Amino acid sequence: MTTTNRRIVLASRPTGAAREDNFRLETAPVPDLAEGQVLVRHHYLSLDPYMRGRMSDAKSYAPPQPLNEVMLGATVGEIVASKDPAFAVGDKVLGAGGWQEYAVVDVAAAGPWLRKLDASKIPLTAFLGAVGMPGVTAWYGLNEICAPKSGDTVAVTAASGAVGGIVGQLAKAKGCRVVGVAGGKEKCDFVTRELGFDVCIDYKSAPDAKTFGALLREAAPKGVDAYFENVGGMILDQMLMRMNAHGRIALCGMIAGYDGAPAPLTYPALILTQRLKVQGFIVSEHMSAWPKALGELGALVAAGALKYRETIADGLLSAPRAFLGLLKGENFGKQLVKLV
Repeated sequence: MTTTNRRIVLASRPTGAAREDNFRLETAPVPDLAEGQVLVRHHYLSLDPYMRGRMSDAKSYAPPQPLNEVMLGATVGEIVASKDPAFAVGDKVLGAGGWQEYAVVDVAAAGPWLRKLDASKIPLTAFLGAVGMPGVTAWYGLNEICAPKSGDTVAVTAASGAVGGIVGQLAKAKGCRVVGVAGGKEKCDFVTRELGFDVCIDYKSAPDAKTFGALLREAAPKGVDAYFENVGGMILDQMLMRMNAHGRIALCGMIAGYDGAPAPLTYPALILTQRLKVQGFIVSEHMSAWPKALGELGALVAAGALKYRETIADGLLSAPRAFLGLLKGENFGKQLVKLV
């Protein structure tokens, strides 16, 4: 096979904020397939905040992204060659092929990370967002950790993002009052007018903790019963001050600290005095929940009952810049890279 593959590898580990020169473009021939392998041509790459944590070699829940190897990440694409009877040329698939145009996949080793997709009712991109890892993250954290009931107040940060937007819509469907936090008027308008949140706090309009706290008290006058955390930092401190007794916090992300700067809690005693449940979780450790979650999310998206937004960068070379923009909140909704 003479097909050439372009790929982006991690060239160096960032110190502080990640930079474009932490990445490197490489070109290599696509190897011939062995029995039990398929060749996937990627149509879209998924860019996600967790990738910044894996660029570091600090101890974490998963091994670090290896240096000089393809950046890891979820993909959707099409089988263009197959030596496995379970997959035919033309099949659309979800995979974990990373930041590259093609991936040779060993079917037996891939397990659930090579899955056929039915894109007849659900857009292919949605399998990297609302009906993919971000959607399941939202579903699991809300249902299994936050466990809201009708009448509760649920708060969520990064409310216009791929995870936060799903959290809020699922909570509204359960009869909750939903408070979102997002950056900028345009994002907050989307959160309330299109996603149906009751209120959205523009954190960019709050230059300090005191101002944000006042906005939060106004948005959640009866306190917060369940909180889905994506950000950390000052916002987490202020949310702790509004949590009701026996509140639940699903700790999904801490993007405020991804550059390595410490982010100590100002009021940790509130976890005790309010008897809070605070649980961090990694959705890939709860694979038994995925079939139910994906079934519910897929049905909602197919029916047009679950809304989402995407930011799509064009071409493999745009991936590093788009990723850095994601970490700064420059994207709107799910960040993708289109390759085909």
